[in-house]
Parts: sequence; structure tokens; C-alpha cells
Amino acid sequence: MKKHIGVIGAGDCSDAIAGLARDVGFEIGRRGWILICGGLGGVMTAAARGCVEAGGTTVGILPGMDKDSANPYISIPLPTGLYDGRNLLVVRASDVLVAISGGYGTLSEIALALKGGKPVIGLETWKDISGVRYVTSAQEAIQAAASLLGETT
Repeated sequence: MKKHIGVIGAGDCSDAIAGLARDVGFEIGRRGWILICGGLGGVMTAAARGCVEAGGTTVGILPGMDKDSANPYISIPLPTGLYDGRNLLVVRASDVLVAISGGYGTLSEIALALKGGKPVIGLETWKDISGVRYVTSAQEAIQAAASLLGETT
């Protein structure tokens, strides 16, 4: 069974953050893992783009009811109509989550993941949250994810 890696983060982000997200997504795709995200803009678009560029599969768990609202790099759009409630689905569908930047939506996903026993890797995101494994680069994030999944890098 392929591993599902959640990438959570800001719906709007700087070019530097988008670059980190794209690099994380690329490595997810290169490893044959499936990228799970909220399917919209910012970090989600950049990570999905990287994953697709590496030949990977992306799943966008969308807040609304319109599958056409997904960014163009989403392979499988899943409309939910749950709005912020879809954050729980992103977390539950993921084996490991990588938080990149982000606001309160990302913070809620981090909290839901930790409460549910899902590992969270933090990259340029909320600081000083007990249980988050903080890294400083996309490559470290992927190495941490591989380690948590029991795989080699």
C-alpha cells in the first residue's frame, strides 16, 4: 500500500515558501508516495505541482462542493462541503504530515494530527509545539518522513 503524505500550509505564500513546498512535493512524488492536501492555492499548489512533476499522484480534499475549485495539479479532487471541517479529513487520510508555513487552518491540522497520534514534521511553520519534529529544509523533511515510515532515504 502506498504511503500518504499530507502537506499542510498557507493558502497564500511567498516564493521562498512555495519553493520549499514544491521541493517537498517533488520528493513525495519521486518516492511513489501519494500527496494529500487541501487542494487549493499557496503551499498546496506548490507541493502538488512538485509531486506531479515527479510523476506522482495528488489528492485534494476540498472545502467546498466544486471539484473544479482544485488547483491544476490535483490528480484526484474530493469535494466535501465541510469547509474548515475538511482539515480533519486531510489529517486522517495522511500517514505523516508536513506543515509548511501556514495560519490558523494549518495550526488546527497540526493539533488534530498530534491529538490523533499522527506524526507532524514542521518546516517554517508554527514554533514550539510539543510533538512536532522541526526541520530546516525540504530534504530534511523528506528524510524525517521516510524515517517515520520505516523507509530509507
